[in-house]
Amino acid sequence: MREFTARMGVKLAPHGKTTMAPQLMQEQLADGAWGITAATPAHIFAYRSIGIPRILYANQLVDPVAINFVLEELARDERFEFVCLVDSIATIDILTEALRARGRARPLDVLIELGIPGGRTGVRRVADAIMLARHLQATAPLLRLRGLEAFEGIVGQPSTDATLAVGKLLQNVVETSTVLCKEGLLTTPQPMISVGGSAFFGMVAERLRSCAPAAEIILRSGCYITNDHGMYEQAQRAEAERGQLTLSAPFQPALEVWAYVQSRPEPGLAILTLGKRDISYDIEMPIPIKWSRRGTRTVEQLGAGCRIASLNDQHARLLLPDQHPVAVGDRVGLGCSHPCTTFDKWKYIYRVDDRYTVTDLIVTLF
Repeated sequence: MREFTARMGVKLAPHGKTTMAPQLMQEQLADGAWGITAATPAHIFAYRSIGIPRILYANQLVDPVAINFVLEELARDERFEFVCLVDSIATIDILTEALRARGRARPLDVLIELGIPGGRTGVRRVADAIMLARHLQATAPLLRLRGLEAFEGIVGQPSTDATLAVGKLLQNVVETSTVLCKEGLLTTPQPMISVGGSAFFGMVAERLRSCAPAAEIILRSGCYITNDHGMYEQAQRAEAERGQLTLSAPFQPALEVWAYVQSRPEPGLAILTLGKRDISYDIEMPIPIKWSRRGTRTVEQLGAGCRIASLNDQHARLLLPDQHPVAVGDRVGLGCSHPCTTFDKWKYIYRVDDRYTVTDLIVTLF
């Protein structure tokens, strides 16, 4: 990822919510990340507790407790940098009211968010974004408009329609940025544009770098750190086939959850000691990929014809060929589609080498 961002001339503020692991966030910063992205007040509190110096809050800041905390941190630590999103006059008024109540305070940096019809947050039209930018001028010096933000991942899994929707969103971002610069509505000479989750970041980097060459482009891909065995792997393969993503070394899935076979009650069925409480299932079922026979350390590929049919809280129904040798007491390794909702099920996660020897312990802050 570092090679990709350097070659494309973009920066990375990975979403910390993927792992919520201080150790991994610090490693990302040491490896050149611009900052860490947050999505909730709890993330902000956690990040500051471990000394994260630059936070991109990819959300509207409306919680009064969170607003006061951010303003106190900005006053306490002059090196702390924080930027959040606005998509309405109501949000702007809430922030300016809090800043005025504090008297003399550091300005709060904001990005105008653009969204898509039927999507999530963000203004739907370029004209609305320009209106907000003009309204923000009246709030100076309390609020500073740094640029624009959007999240393209809301369009769903990669498809022709999704790609077209992302293209339209990026077109709106570029058009809005051009008008903001032309009218002098930004408080900094270089506009900040933050787009790019983990599914379309190649397309985002390519389009924005070519259409907004003067902008400071910040991706927010968080799942690159482990990738997955499903949605993101498929998305990156599709981007590579379109020529929009060229990685010097393709990402490898690095997150697995292992379970025991506790029962073989029927031919073609194994029951595993793993369920909804242990691994993500919000995008698709876990993907069985490997196994290890009882009493050995040898890891083998599970083979074709194996899939998870359903999950209970702590059980999984693994369908496999009738004559498959998997037996009670063996271990099965599963990959996931969407790492975020697997990480949040574990307080401790092992880091292992290629022989599955534990080399480190990662602690999460969920």
